[in-house]
Amino acid sequence: MNALTSLSRLQQVILAACAAVGFSVPAQAQEYPSRPVRIIVPFAPGGSADVFGRFLAQRLQESMGQTFLIDNRPGAGSVIGTDAVAKSAPDGHTLLLMSNTHTVNESLIPSKPFVLMRDFVAVAPINYSDLVLVGKAGLPQSTLPELIKAAKGRPGAMSYASSGPGTPYHMAGELFKAMAGVSIVHIPYRGSAGARTDVLGGQIEMMFDAIPTMTEHIKSGKVKALATTGKVRSAVLPDVPTANEAGVPGYEATLWLGLMAPKGTPPAVVAKLNAEVAKITGNPDVRRAWLAQGTTAMTMGVDEFGRYMNDDIAKWARIVKFSGAKAE
Repeated sequence: MNALTSLSRLQQVILAACAAVGFSVPAQAQEYPSRPVRIIVPFAPGGSADVFGRFLAQRLQESMGQTFLIDNRPGAGSVIGTDAVAKSAPDGHTLLLMSNTHTVNESLIPSKPFVLMRDFVAVAPINYSDLVLVGKAGLPQSTLPELIKAAKGRPGAMSYASSGPGTPYHMAGELFKAMAGVSIVHIPYRGSAGARTDVLGGQIEMMFDAIPTMTEHIKSGKVKALATTGKVRSAVLPDVPTANEAGVPGYEATLWLGLMAPKGTPPAVVAKLNAEVAKITGNPDVRRAWLAQGTTAMTMGVDEFGRYMNDDIAKWARIVKFSGAKAE
């Protein structure tokens, strides 16, 4: 065997090894999904996470040629369903539909059986929406300044509903209480649908809710819109002032949704899911339809979304400390 022959064979071995490495990762993505994919929504049916989760599942099913199922697992401020995903096989066939409830809970519920950025990997963001503070139809106050004045005059006499501890609706209320200097009792529910029903029925004075799910009730006069929570007025509710405009300077709160997977899920599978979700959230028709409802589509790469969540965890840790919020 001469040196030239040996070099040729060595090159063949190296090329073969490179090919094996180079094509093993794409092969994982090409084979995925190989069976139905379950998206666990750790919230009750009827809320934004459930509604947009079902929309996303349908679109992913169409684009990826495999069944995507929604599995609602509410309870303990999203902890029960989230823990189920953390303990699932990291193969991309069990995913978590999450929200900023999860970034809040990192400081609000430190004794959870999981740590978000340790036990999960970021996949893709979905969308965000501002919230709206609504009062029951029979509420004597019709503006935010009137509500603040009444609440200060009767500390602890009024109450607000939320979809549970740590949810954006809860934290929006606690932030409002702290910044407006009022005492309003928090009434947590197991989901936003129950909270919404009792506000519509007049059993509870008020709640913060997502604009897309509350707009029709505002326009029909079933509730009073007192303020929205974004930096600028909502295009869907242009006549409703922001809380910042109406007496709580600097106030801002939003609801955002995203997708995560158990730690150890193959990077190629995560990348494929990210790309597929980005196709959906980047679709001009989808973006227009969501904007008409008061929702803005989000598109980020995997690493960018991971940084976004880390920043959100830090932000809500500061707010939890400032507001004194507790997980009842």
